[in-house]
Amino acid sequence: MGVLIRSTVLGLAAGGRASSAIRTPVLAGTRGRSGAGPALLRALANLAVLGETVGDKLPTTPARTGTPQVYGRLVAGALGAVALSVVERRRPGAHVVAAVVGLGAAWAGSYAGTAWRRWAAEEGPDELRPDWRAAAIEDTVVQAFSTLLVRTSRP
Repeated sequence: MGVLIRSTVLGLAAGGRASSAIRTPVLAGTRGRSGAGPALLRALANLAVLGETVGDKLPTTPARTGTPQVYGRLVAGALGAVALSVVERRRPGAHVVAAVVGLGAAWAGSYAGTAWRRWAAEEGPDELRPDWRAAAIEDTVVQAFSTLLVRTSRP
């Protein structure tokens, strides 16, 4: 996959869970590496995703499209896409493309995730209620995107 597609997928994932933009390049960059340093990085990245996943289910969690939350997702999408591009040893010009595409896809992913959750809560089948069920499906999709990127990375 090229940098455009990979940055789009990472940005969409960041729109769902901002921490996936950190986890993906960390796992791709440390894949096949042993030792305490890579293991610690992987553990911290996985803990960040776990924390965000749990926090997302709390009733006090603010909307992802509110200010400043959406800005954090946009930055995560852009920086995560650049980090993945760097890990994959792409040309420097590709890093700029990755940043722009990752940012745009994170915006789209943020609003798509909000629309999905709203639809599931208001119009979706009973199987998607309460909201945590729709959120769990979203988590599964986001982690599938992240896993795909890690498995197909070429560090």
